[in-house]
Amino acid sequence: MRVFRWAVLAMMAVVGCASQHKAEVRPLHAAAGTSAVVSQQLEQGNQLFAQQDWAGAQQVYLATIQADQTLAEAHYNLALTLERLGEKAEAKKHYVAAANLAPGNKVIWDAPPLRKYDREIGLDRKSWMDANPK
Repeated sequence: MRVFRWAVLAMMAVVGCASQHKAEVRPLHAAAGTSAVVSQQLEQGNQLFAQQDWAGAQQVYLATIQADQTLAEAHYNLALTLERLGEKAEAKKHYVAAANLAPGNKVIWDAPPLRKYDREIGLDRKSWMDANPK
């Protein structure tokens, strides 16, 4: 009985700690093969993001997207920033753009911010690896 009680307490401690842990969502770096200028611009936005300068990061990410509209990481980072600015509808557009531009990018497809819009945007998958709809 004593062993059972300790096992229950240990499981409760593990579950309690696990439920309090929330994955930190961070901006992404440019993919390999991205031009040096665009990569540097994205990193500048990431630095502003880290400093919680949301308006500054937004401007830099928008400029990065103008320089390379196919850079999924820039769309994703902009979406993260727009969420923090309270512009959820615009953020959703950029999450979708990022997912469409990077169909095999596990980080983007499985990201909690994108997943919360699952039903609204019709991703129909639990993960980028899931070939079958829900």
